[in-house]
Amino acid sequence: MWDLEFPRAGRTIQNKQSSHKKAKPLEAALETPALIVDLDAVRRNIARMKAHAAEAGIKLRPHGKTHKSPIFGRMQIAAGAVGLCCQKVGEAQVLVDGGIGDILVTNEIVAPRALARLADLARFATVRTVADNTQGIDWIADAAHAAGVEIGVLVDCDLGHGRTGVAEPGAAVALGRQIATTPGLRFDGLQAYHGSVQHVHGFAARTAAIAAANTTLARFIAAFEAAGLPPAIVSGAGTGSFAQQAKAGYTEWQCGTYIFMDKEYRDIGDAAGGLYQPFEQALWVLATVNSTHGGERVVVDAGLKSLSLDGGLPEAVDLPGWKFAFGGDEHGKLLRDASHANPAPAPALGSQLRILPGHGDTTINLHDAYEIFEGGKHVATWPVAARGRVK
Repeated sequence: MWDLEFPRAGRTIQNKQSSHKKAKPLEAALETPALIVDLDAVRRNIARMKAHAAEAGIKLRPHGKTHKSPIFGRMQIAAGAVGLCCQKVGEAQVLVDGGIGDILVTNEIVAPRALARLADLARFATVRTVADNTQGIDWIADAAHAAGVEIGVLVDCDLGHGRTGVAEPGAAVALGRQIATTPGLRFDGLQAYHGSVQHVHGFAARTAAIAAANTTLARFIAAFEAAGLPPAIVSGAGTGSFAQQAKAGYTEWQCGTYIFMDKEYRDIGDAAGGLYQPFEQALWVLATVNSTHGGERVVVDAGLKSLSLDGGLPEAVDLPGWKFAFGGDEHGKLLRDASHANPAPAPALGSQLRILPGHGDTTINLHDAYEIFEGGKHVATWPVAARGRVK
């Protein structure tokens, strides 16, 4: 259980039960479920990634879809990042409004209104996006012409992920030529992101998958160089693959989750067979125990509306020997693990526990605000400013 102190109304309230026989529910300083962040760990994670990039001679363009926050984005820029990337124009608008001056939208944008908003952003910041077909390039150019701006475009290359992107280097070169000769557009290079290799469990299997992606990327880069279109930017990689992609030809990394980490990344495994922990866990959902059942099952106030399911089941990190199970929209169940040799005692009614999300990005999108802790104390509330910006 978490014994951080929470300042409120000029005084300190400790998260401990009263010893009175008829103890009343705690006057908790933080209402739950709450998205909590260890700012000290965030700063260390940012510094570590900066050091990794510097050692590899690669620039950083962290993915803003993780934190959805200009505040965290500005921290990354202050530590040397060249800009941010994001997935949606709405996210880009929030980041630019919050002071981020260089944005790459790493998604194909084809809807007319979204393209108009993207072009409008180019009045205030350096704006780039990606394309994988000729029609999309024409539509980006139309939007740029209507707004009187220039938009940088990267050819989206499929390294085997099987989502967006061009799978054949010759076709990618043809798109690069189209971009380079279209007024209002600027050919800025290649996007080469392969998300699924980052989550392959087992270090050897993941390394092999990443090596195959790197080989494919080398073919794309060679094709562009042979065509006289050397890419100024090769953007990609991520939290689970950056180390094995340091010499693959990337000029910038798009790592995002490293700032907070989550259970999904932790569990992919490291070279020694342990957990993957190149960065510290810095984000949890704080939940309150609101029902107890004889020490074998307890219920917390964080369910599907507070913790996403796509990255697997969360974990109650303060309660070893107990398994998390969803109990509906507003409830999470903690069940004693009969196979555990020494499970923690059942938590008391009203106590608060940290829950480690399976997938941080989608969990963050369920919350309005971050509760920021520094030196073990609650110091601020920051908005999840781009929450829900899916257009």
